[in-house]
Amino acid sequence: MSGGGKVVCVTGASGFIASWLVKLLLQRGYTVKASVRDPNDPKKTEHLLSLDGAKERLHLLKANLLEEGSFDSLVEGCEGVFHTASPVIISPSDPEAEVIDPAVKGTLNVLRSCVKFPSVKRVVVTSSVVSLTINGKPLTPDVVVDETWFSDPAVCEELKVGRVSVCNFYGTYCVMLLQATSCGGYSSTMLLNWYALSKTLAEDITWKFAKENKIDVVTMHPGFTIGPFLQSTLNVAAEIVLNHINGSQTLANMVYRFVDVRDVAYAHIQAFEVASASGRYILVGTVMNNVGTSKILEELYPDLSLPERWEKEKPPLPIYHVSNEKAKGLGIDFISLEVSLRDSVECFKEKGFLIM
Repeated sequence: MSGGGKVVCVTGASGFIASWLVKLLLQRGYTVKASVRDPNDPKKTEHLLSLDGAKERLHLLKANLLEEGSFDSLVEGCEGVFHTASPVIISPSDPEAEVIDPAVKGTLNVLRSCVKFPSVKRVVVTSSVVSLTINGKPLTPDVVVDETWFSDPAVCEELKVGRVSVCNFYGTYCVMLLQATSCGGYSSTMLLNWYALSKTLAEDITWKFAKENKIDVVTMHPGFTIGPFLQSTLNVAAEIVLNHINGSQTLANMVYRFVDVRDVAYAHIQAFEVASASGRYILVGTVMNNVGTSKILEELYPDLSLPERWEKEKPPLPIYHVSNEKAKGLGIDFISLEVSLRDSVECFKEKGFLIM
């Protein structure tokens, strides 16, 4: 086991990606210190405490993104730090306080804790593909998005006040968040702004802090993350897919940058374990528009008859390219979209969210 005897920590451990990260770390023999907002909330912790190896090697701690020093006890004694905690809030009443501050100030607080302890060898930060693509460049079929792309905070600021059309930024994660809650009081532009801006600013401050304090940081940039979930409750991404399957909400007419949650978790571990890992890593397995996604689901589950829902809608958007070559260099063999969608549906059925 590659992690035998090593101690690492995971922030935001009850989340969709982080839960799988904790599971895989335990499987590899690591001792895992994991932060959650409320260790006494069974909905946030039961699925973690039931993991193989959790009784012996999982330690849950309470931490607050906005409280400086809150992560000191979590980071102390760790070789690796996985910072996944960042808010994904559907209808924030105060986006600045609920989305931007926890993402940016929270990241700084975690990094400040890291520099206090010489045991820390590398910090792996979960960012997002939206910190690459919100820059005004058109996403056309001849485009290849790679790690050299950066979102422009100025463009995000324009989005924040609604001066830029969401349609210019096909398939971003935030647009899909809004698609599931279009009646929640925020326009699709507004949700895109806050999430994209939070991720862009948080990544920017990460690299500045790393350079100034000479710490080894790697950032991971997953797309729309799907696949089976370990929690007993639906996460936002799972809810979007489920709503499409059960007919309550169709997928938006845009291009989606899919990745399986198991690949995302594994890539985080590889980013820590592979000594040569550095910089940014895009984690996108398949780029697909709404119609193509719907057709895959119908082939897997013919009774769903999903494609007919698109007959009267606008033509599907053209698919562009997102490079995952750098991630493949970490040994990531991306799970196919067909398998991810199938396993998502089977998870819905197993947990009682879908009856077919």
